[in-house]
Amino acid sequence: MHINVGTGEDLSIGELAETVKRIVHPAATIIYDTSKPDGTPRKLLDVSRLHALGWRHRMSLGEGIEHTYNWFLANYATARGVSA
Repeated sequence: MHINVGTGEDLSIGELAETVKRIVHPAATIIYDTSKPDGTPRKLLDVSRLHALGWRHRMSLGEGIEHTYNWFLANYATARGVSA
């Protein structure tokens, strides 16, 4: 079973977009909506209670995205019921 509780590390939307681009399609171009210069509010998960219990994340966000994308590529046809 997987539980996504976060890492307690902050990441901007731009950094997330660059991470996804690097993993999924490095040649892609990211286009930013400059009509919204303030972006989205910060949404950082507080994991201090988990850390106090001795828990630490074992996988970075980039590793998780890469792992999930590779699973998707390997399982797309069977997950969608499409024959290869």
